[in-house]
Amino acid sequence: MDHKIRCGRAFAALIGCLSFAVGNGSFAAGDPKRGAQVFQACMACHSVQSGEHMTGPSLAHIWNRKAGTVEEFRRYSDALKRANVLWNENTLDGWLANPEQFIAGNSMTFPGLKESRDRQDVIAYLRAVSEGKAPSAEPRRGGMMMRSAKVDLKKAPPAGQVVSISHCGDTYTVRTADGKINKVWEFNLRFKTDSSTDGPVPGKPVIVGAGMQGDRASVVFAAPAEIGSFIKQTCQ
Repeated sequence: MDHKIRCGRAFAALIGCLSFAVGNGSFAAGDPKRGAQVFQACMACHSVQSGEHMTGPSLAHIWNRKAGTVEEFRRYSDALKRANVLWNENTLDGWLANPEQFIAGNSMTFPGLKESRDRQDVIAYLRAVSEGKAPSAEPRRGGMMMRSAKVDLKKAPPAGQVVSISHCGDTYTVRTADGKINKVWEFNLRFKTDSSTDGPVPGKPVIVGAGMQGDRASVVFAAPAEIGSFIKQTCQ
């Protein structure tokens, strides 16, 4: 066989292999099961349930979606809305490595995943989520009273069901349905609202734990108007 023909065929085969590798991208190396575990670090701000928006938008259908376009999410930065970015293996890798560098001026505070393997596994997981093939990623448990990850607050156990809140000096006294009394420094107690389907029953706020030391908590109400009327000023 002519040397030029042999070389030409070898070169064509090499190009074919390179095209296959590029076409499959980094997703081929990602492990969605491990990615589900790495993604736990993201679950304080992002859900993978369709339509469930938290600090950040739901990532249920992120694959091949233009950045800043998830329906009903109203907290996008102007920088992200202006970005002409389609989420795929390459763009997600750049974003997860350093969000601020990838899209300057965005409001995401996450510093990024520095390990390439972690990024590839999370990307594989997010693609599997979009395709309806994702392994489960249950959030870690912990914290005071109830875990602080997004849960159905209508199903709060008695330890999370707030019966009354009183304020005296710099202290809130929170009574719960299990008969316990929790005294919390006012600086460590936050009041929030959750009007979603997972929010508490109107008039029945729920306390959830926060903080690494278990010393902080949030009381979640169904609507803002409930907060002022529920808290009583008394030092009894």
